[in-house]
Amino acid sequence: MAIDQPATRPANPRFSSGPCAKPPAFALDKLADAPLGRSHRAAVGKAKLKAAIDGTREIIGIPDDYRIGIVPASDTGAVEMAMWSMLGARKVEMLAWESFGAGWVTDAVKQLKLDAEVKTAEYGQIVDLASVDTKNNDVVFTWNGTTSGVRVPNGDWIADDREGLTICDATSAAFAQELPWDKLDVTTFSWQKVLGGEAAHGMLILSPRAVERLESYTPAWPLPKIFRLTKGGKLNEGIFKGETINTPSMLAVEDYLLALDWARAVGGLKGLIARADANAQVLFDFCAAKDWIANLADDPATRSNTSVCLKFTDDRIADGAAFAKAVAKRLDEAGVAHDIGAYRDAPAGLRIWCGGTVETSDLEALMPWLDWAFQAEIEAQSQAA
Repeated sequence: MAIDQPATRPANPRFSSGPCAKPPAFALDKLADAPLGRSHRAAVGKAKLKAAIDGTREIIGIPDDYRIGIVPASDTGAVEMAMWSMLGARKVEMLAWESFGAGWVTDAVKQLKLDAEVKTAEYGQIVDLASVDTKNNDVVFTWNGTTSGVRVPNGDWIADDREGLTICDATSAAFAQELPWDKLDVTTFSWQKVLGGEAAHGMLILSPRAVERLESYTPAWPLPKIFRLTKGGKLNEGIFKGETINTPSMLAVEDYLLALDWARAVGGLKGLIARADANAQVLFDFCAAKDWIANLADDPATRSNTSVCLKFTDDRIADGAAFAKAVAKRLDEAGVAHDIGAYRDAPAGLRIWCGGTVETSDLEALMPWLDWAFQAEIEAQSQAA
């Protein structure tokens, strides 16, 4: 028999994990001040780019002696720049517990051909962080596993007196989780994640120790132009003052500036974290009340508050992948949740974005729809059998 749809619908059905939902205050006409048709090297362009750098430092509390650069190719470009420019000076440990971390492993081992020590964990788990030798080795890891919903709980495992560098892909953690800057030497993220910015731009944040590595070490391999962070053996300081390596989109820059303004209006980093925590708790509570769905992350201490990944646990489900795809399709066609299927490399299930640009009320409205889609698909499966 047909199952009635819930009466209340999310006002905004955009729960994609990237690009993420725009801030609630977003409107296209608010980008009218973008200096379109102007050179990004003109004074107006430089001022906008510097404002993006300064606003980033202000809101997420980056130390004054850390450099912040806007670089090409989103978070991927920022991570690649760091790996290609800095790795090879000492032994490196590569940590992976989801697909993006696994991609950095591939680059280190197969492209750079480093003799790396690789430590991996299954989706939903995390590697034994206590086993990582941060005192002596370089370490590359994701802070928040966007495709597994597993995050690093804290930075206590990173040595204060380390000799190696920590290279941290923080793209779905920045602006939603506390990052211990004294433990991080290279940190990267992209605009299209937590603040819902437009794609193609990455942020590269360097500690003084990372700058020292760049100025004292030359890798054995050639570097493409967009990876070059030094000139004449010294850091190219212009990159960290808004003088980008290639042409940025000033429309995307304006959009990021608008998102930063909204972040200030909701209380800065503390406000953003509180919003993400409240959003994720809606899903955590829902899973706790149901016996057919669970968080993919087993340990509550490592559960992400942004990219919350869910798995179906009902014994009646014959084909997990087909079932999850069908549930996501029902929700999409009903217009209540777009783009929430699990990442293609991840276990079958759902992935629902809970970052601060999502309204808690929309997630609360979505929960009865999850119940509806699950029950409807179970009934359809039963009738097909």
